[in-house]
Amino acid sequence: MFLKFLRSNLSARSVHFGKHFNLPNPEDIAFNSICVNLRQRKWKFLDQILSSDLTNSLVNRVVSEFRMSPELVLGFYKRVGLQTSFSPSLESVCILIHVMIRSRRYDDALVFMNNLLQTMCYSHLDVLEGLWDSYNPEISCPHVFDTLIRACTSFGDMNSAHEVIINLRMEKSFHVSVHAWNNFLNHLIKSNELNSFWKKYTEMISYGYTENIYTYNLVVYALCKEMRLYEAISIFYRMLKVGIHPNVVTFNMIINGACKISDIELGLKLYRKMGIMSMEYINPNSITFNCLINGYSKLGNMKSAESLKDEMTKMGIKPNLITYATLVNGYLRKGCKKDAFRLCSHMVDKGIAPNNVVYNSIIHWLFFEGDTTTASVFLSYMIKTNILFDKFTNSILVTGLSRNGYLNEALDYHKWLVGKNLVDKDLFLENTLVHYLLRSGNESTLKVKQVLDDMIARGLSLDSVTYGSMIDGFSKQGSISNAIRVYDDMIKEGKKPNLVIYNSIVDGLCKNLSVDLAKIMVDELKKLGLFDVVTLNSLLNGFCANWNINEALNLFFQMQEGNLVNEVTYNILVNFFCKIGSIQEGKEIMEMMMVDGVAPNSITYTILVTNAFKKSKVGCYSREEVIELHDDLMVKGVKPDGQTYDKIVGPLIGEESFEIS
Repeated sequence: MFLKFLRSNLSARSVHFGKHFNLPNPEDIAFNSICVNLRQRKWKFLDQILSSDLTNSLVNRVVSEFRMSPELVLGFYKRVGLQTSFSPSLESVCILIHVMIRSRRYDDALVFMNNLLQTMCYSHLDVLEGLWDSYNPEISCPHVFDTLIRACTSFGDMNSAHEVIINLRMEKSFHVSVHAWNNFLNHLIKSNELNSFWKKYTEMISYGYTENIYTYNLVVYALCKEMRLYEAISIFYRMLKVGIHPNVVTFNMIINGACKISDIELGLKLYRKMGIMSMEYINPNSITFNCLINGYSKLGNMKSAESLKDEMTKMGIKPNLITYATLVNGYLRKGCKKDAFRLCSHMVDKGIAPNNVVYNSIIHWLFFEGDTTTASVFLSYMIKTNILFDKFTNSILVTGLSRNGYLNEALDYHKWLVGKNLVDKDLFLENTLVHYLLRSGNESTLKVKQVLDDMIARGLSLDSVTYGSMIDGFSKQGSISNAIRVYDDMIKEGKKPNLVIYNSIVDGLCKNLSVDLAKIMVDELKKLGLFDVVTLNSLLNGFCANWNINEALNLFFQMQEGNLVNEVTYNILVNFFCKIGSIQEGKEIMEMMMVDGVAPNSITYTILVTNAFKKSKVGCYSREEVIELHDDLMVKGVKPDGQTYDKIVGPLIGEESFEIS
């Protein structure tokens, strides 16, 4: 009886127990275990748990649970990523991004967004939908959509960024912040899409956004890039009118814009009045001075440039690497090597080590002047001081060696760069080699072929510059048949010749006594509207070289009517008349040149004085007339060529040398 009662009682209890107790499901057990080990940072135990079946649901729960501890979330997600059997869903990554944005970990969020867009190959609109669907006020904030726009612009996809903005506005009635717009507009300017910038800026204003200091600075920046400096200054006053105080960036952009259009005086005035215009709120910084120093350096006014360096030092602003690099380049541009080297020593004394930009500038100008020995010394310094060569160093070295006749060395260096996989695919180095090889003589054709074969073997295709260099090189060699062959190859490859290429062919035809063919070609180019003063000057020179004076004069008058003349045009005719012994007619052409508003130059001077001197040697022109011609040219403002003066005029009047100021 007792056993029966016990059995029935146990049975009843088990039924009651079954109704009120459920066994935990595997995901809950895994979730609790992960949370415990993650809080205690027991990474080995966590890795063991994660090696079993993972689900996106479980990952989402853990990320949400630790939303206030982004470092732990990142540590957890890093280990999740090591599980080869698990692939995170779009929703999982979006939830992670929400948590990162809410924690102000914007760069981490950007990494995960870029992973979605570029590695996992989701479209920008897919990611937008994922972020929108997973949006939860507890773990999310609106800045997440700004970050998506930033992700699109970070790899140059402006169209996708704009689509996100419009989709949010039109389909979801959500307006991204003005900061997102500023990021978008900034990248349009950086991509040189200025027309698109103005359209999108107008669109932003039409949506009712209020511009902030960064928006106004972008407008100033765009106007300065378009050389619309006075409009940029008007924006400055508009900012003041609406109560937004310009910052030092605003001033620096306008000052830099003034320097770029060579209006240094305006830039200097803005700098001097910076305190007054900002109610003593803004002071100049090193960028302000560097803009002005760069402006003066480009104009060759190194005295003013260096005095600004001294002024910034007195104000307690230390000249930096950019300051010295700009001054060094300015002095080298003027051929003042001693001053450039003096500044290099000064910067080292101040504890500023020259970088590859400074060395590149020095080596470039040394090669340009033909001083290959000193250039080699500075290259050695770079190697000894462990300053890495960059792509500009390599370009300068290949160009410098080629320019100075060391073509074999340039080819060897290029071969070494190719072997080290240090050559860009922009073909700059290859085109440089082709250019100089073809100018070194007819025997260079085989070496050009080797360069081209190497390009093809590396999977590169000849571009328009390569074809243009070959056509121009063959034309200058007098091998017009080869030039035409390359032109035909270019057409077959679907490359469109530009005006420079056509001008090379016209010039080659004219110099190879095929002026009739050149005329036919120019007539066809005129029908296409594809010609300029260079085209017509080549044909004019061809007519003169072939003694076709009537054709030459007819063409010249047509060029005058079409306002397609320059100093080269007139010098061709001056040279022609002087060659046939008519110095007077050459002078009359020069007079016409001045009436037409074209200034005679040192080449005009050399043509007239040299031919007058030649005539004086055979008794057709007196020495006094040569000196009188020189004086007349000087009165008319024609600058003499120093070498011509020293060889001809100087000895005639008993002077040793002449310096051009």
